[in-house]
Amino acid sequence: MEKSIKSTRRIKLIVSMVVILFAGIITAWTILMAPYIQTELPEGEGAIVNFAQLGIVFTVTMICFCLGNVCSGLISNQTTASLRFVLSGLLLFSSFYISSLSIVTLPLSNNYFLLNCSYGLLGGLGAGMAYNTIISTMNMWYPDKRGFCSGLLIASFGLSLLLIGRIADMMGRSEGIGWQSTYVYIGVVLGIIMLVAAIVIRPPKKDLEAYFNKSKSKSRLIKKAKDFTAEEMIKTQAFWLVFAFIAIIAAIGNATIGFASRIAFDLGATESFAVFIVGILGVSNGIGRLLSGWLFDCVGIKRTQLLSSVIAVLAPLMVALAFVGGSLLLGVIGLCLCGLSFGFAPTSCSYFASGFYGQKDFNLNFSIFGLILIPASFITTLAGSLRASTGSFEIVFFILTGLAAVAFALNLLIKQPKKVEKSDEDIK
Repeated sequence: MEKSIKSTRRIKLIVSMVVILFAGIITAWTILMAPYIQTELPEGEGAIVNFAQLGIVFTVTMICFCLGNVCSGLISNQTTASLRFVLSGLLLFSSFYISSLSIVTLPLSNNYFLLNCSYGLLGGLGAGMAYNTIISTMNMWYPDKRGFCSGLLIASFGLSLLLIGRIADMMGRSEGIGWQSTYVYIGVVLGIIMLVAAIVIRPPKKDLEAYFNKSKSKSRLIKKAKDFTAEEMIKTQAFWLVFAFIAIIAAIGNATIGFASRIAFDLGATESFAVFIVGILGVSNGIGRLLSGWLFDCVGIKRTQLLSSVIAVLAPLMVALAFVGGSLLLGVIGLCLCGLSFGFAPTSCSYFASGFYGQKDFNLNFSIFGLILIPASFITTLAGSLRASTGSFEIVFFILTGLAAVAFALNLLIKQPKKVEKSDEDIK
């Protein structure tokens, strides 16, 4: 039976990695925005590129991704994983199909509302629902290796930009296919993949859950957590400490990745080498996701969080010092550490949601932790504003170092919450 279970969950994990890899295409807006880039030439002024409007589209996408994550958690007890996959498939297909129409109409109408609704709203909601459903379902199959499972899935989601995004870019620039057809193809493929997920990726049966509960885990983790509802979770001090800690880590990573090529260029890199560094940064981020999952399983939460805190402080500090000393090498090392540190954030969300607050309401609790992306995105905006006003990223990374020091202090205060059961008198 043990071999059969291991074989079954391994197949489901592989399928889940493929599904979440394709779902992650929604984050590849930096590539998929190509057909929407327009240059206007007003009288008496230089060329103005519509990056501000396109930036708003991505902001809407990420906010709706978080909302889709939460929506999936809210309806998880009333719906099956299969139904949520079908819903996400419909949303993603609609998103890319309607966006393909916008490619034709946008230059004429100059109205970005439809694009925000299609790519931003529908695509973000669909990808968020798929993301939450996959991770929460597969965590049930890997109660003994949740860090390993979450790390692989989240790394696959992040790799979409490098793999699926690159394929989409080649198709879009091809004379025989073009961007409009590429968007339609992406929508159809996502719809089919989500239908496959609805058939294959399902929670284990009750007898398998009993088997997993009886099996001895080799993981040196915290003790099995009591189940907290979302309302009970947000009332604990630990939740807010963890949320703030991960949000800061994510903010540092977001600010770095958002301006990586410009940072490298400011430090003296050539344009081609700056682009290469962006790729290395993405690889570092993927390594961070895998490494954090492995560490959570092997050495536990406390030691893993201590390591991530140290890396989070060193990473922006090295970039700041690189600007002070004019060292490109030090800057590249610092940027890679920023990517590595950022990789710890999504895995930490999954691990704390289950390790501190139990598995019963994991879907919703995990989605609430995922809201860290919203405050983290504002730091990226602030970084861009400071770069524009000061002419350098130096002050930005000193500020990020200060935030990382705050995160380090918060980490020392985090303790597993204890659930207090209500007495009959309290209920009355």
